Amino acid sequence: MERKYFIAGFAFGLLGIVIGAFGAHGLKPLLSPDSFISLETGIRYQIYHALLFLLLGLFLRSGYQFSKWIFYLLIFGVILFSGSIYLLATNELTTINFKAIALATPLGGSLLILGWVWLLVHFLKLKKK
Repeated sequence: MERKYFIAGFAFGLLGIVIGAFGAHGLKPLLSPDSFISLETGIRYQIYHALLFLLLGLFLRSGYQFSKWIFYLLIFGVILFSGSIYLLATNELTTINFKAIALATPLGGSLLILGWVWLLVHFLKLKKK
């Protein structure tokens, strides 16, 4: 089970670094300052959650168990939140109008919040040693 957490963590981490490098070196001159700040926000949250996946994978390797829903809430939360931010931030560079997916950002953020709340509940239920 920890394998999928490690894969998600490494994939999101790698993709976050690639998008960050491309954004800083290729997109920054093309984007408005507000769009670039939005892009950085999406990258930052993706990297934070990549690290969370790796940490949760280590917990699982140590014998802890989490609900499978935590994994899915976080996966889809990152994809919807960061992914929609990437598309919206680069909207001015394409002929496709990504403003139609603007509601994906708060939906993704809500999924991330639910994943964190579920984690908190899980850790609150742990027995003290």
